This record gives sequence, structure tokens and C-alpha cells, in this order.
Amino acid sequence: MLMKIMRIFTGPDNESHFEEIDVDLKFNGDTEASELQPATGVLFRRAPANHLNDFHPAPKRQYVITLSGEVEIETGDGTVKRFCPGDVMLADDTTGRGHITRVVGSQPRSYVMIPLK
Repeated sequence: MLMKIMRIFTGPDNESHFEEIDVDLKFNGDTEASELQPATGVLFRRAPANHLNDFHPAPKRQYVITLSGEVEIETGDGTVKRFCPGDVMLADDTTGRGHITRVVGSQPRSYVMIPLK
């Protein structure tokens, strides 16, 4: 079984791009689980409504999981994707110009960042 998540990465043009990737899940009793991925910790954050972070690369390779609120991520090629509660993104654009992060709506965005080793 597969779980799909969105990855943002730096292409050969030094711009960020999106791609959908698959996380392989295997049965573990009556549930499914992926392979364990080494991480360095967990960071909880909250950004206010209408928060804007102009072009920036990800500080490190990390999973970003939106808990509440909504955010739009815009890549260097102009693509905009909206992430809602429960959506998972692998921020892998640690070089290049990076992406724009824009909290949308009237609610703050709460999210978890899980830096990978």
C-alpha cells in the first residue's frame, strides 16, 4: 500500500518544484506502517493569519505537517499548492531560491516540523 505526500525540491534550474511521492506502507498487524525514518527532533510552530515568508530555502530536509489553519506554498516556477490540516510536505529544497510560504484565511496556522538526519 502507498501513502502519497507532496515533496518540494530544488531542480537543476535552481528553482523549487513540487512532486508527489509515495511512502511505502507495509502491514503491521491490523495497521500499516512505513519504514522508520531517522529524525533529529520535533518542532511545533504557529504562524499568524496572513503571515508571509518570501522566497527562502528549507533550512534542512524536513517533514512539515499542517495541524490547523491553511497555507499556500509557491515554488520558483510559479506553482501554488494549498496545504490543509493533515497534509504532509517533505521540504527538500535546501538550496536555490526556495519557496514562498503564505498563511491564508483568517486563522493562524499551527504545524509540526520534523527535521530528518
